Amino acid sequence: MGAMCGRFGLIARPEEMRDLFGLDGIDPNLCGPRYNIAPTQPVLVVRAGARGRELVPMRWGLVPAWVKDPRQFPLLIMARAESVADKPAFRAACRYRRCLIPASGFYEWQAAGGRGKQPYWIRPAGGGLVAFAGLWETWSDRDGGEIDAAAVVTTSACEGLAAIHPRMPAVLAAQDWAAWLSPDTPPEEALALIGPAAAEALEPVAVGTRVNAAANDDAGLIEPAAPEPSPPTQLKLV
Repeated sequence: MGAMCGRFGLIARPEEMRDLFGLDGIDPNLCGPRYNIAPTQPVLVVRAGARGRELVPMRWGLVPAWVKDPRQFPLLIMARAESVADKPAFRAACRYRRCLIPASGFYEWQAAGGRGKQPYWIRPAGGGLVAFAGLWETWSDRDGGEIDAAAVVTTSACEGLAAIHPRMPAVLAAQDWAAWLSPDTPPEEALALIGPAAAEALEPVAVGTRVNAAANDDAGLIEPAAPEPSPPTQLKLV
């Protein structure tokens, strides 16, 4: 079971991705449906390229360029919007390497007393895709090998989701994508685009606990399921 937004999904046709994000071209092999994307797995990232926006796969788990050995460095899957411009691990990426991370929804787990945690699939209320604010970096080893990796920027949960978890991925409005991606936008202006999503924009759906295992990746994970009932109260006989 992941931490806050430790899992998300992306189920979209190549042409849908191309049209929504204004991509010149797209490799259809990149767009297979994925229902349970987990840390260290590949994620699709939209970034500003030399010829316009491009869609590229990256590892989910950013590694700053100055790290000597990634095996000795914690996995950075998320970056808090409130401190990302000042943290050494994210500062350069926040200034020069911002990206969008497309998603069809994400999972959050709500504490459920002694019954463990109840997972929710949180999706756009009207269907379709959202774009998380993201950061990316390229880490190079001594032999010239490179790892492109990304992190999801997070913010306070919007009304309606805060009862599930106090934090959520930063969902950027489509009109703000260009400014977020542009290296000409100062970090403080880019970060000002981030805020809790509108309460009516996202809807939580209780789902089954099969999502807890990252090996499970099928459409059944996002099907509604009744929250597991509380155990019956034991009655004392007197």
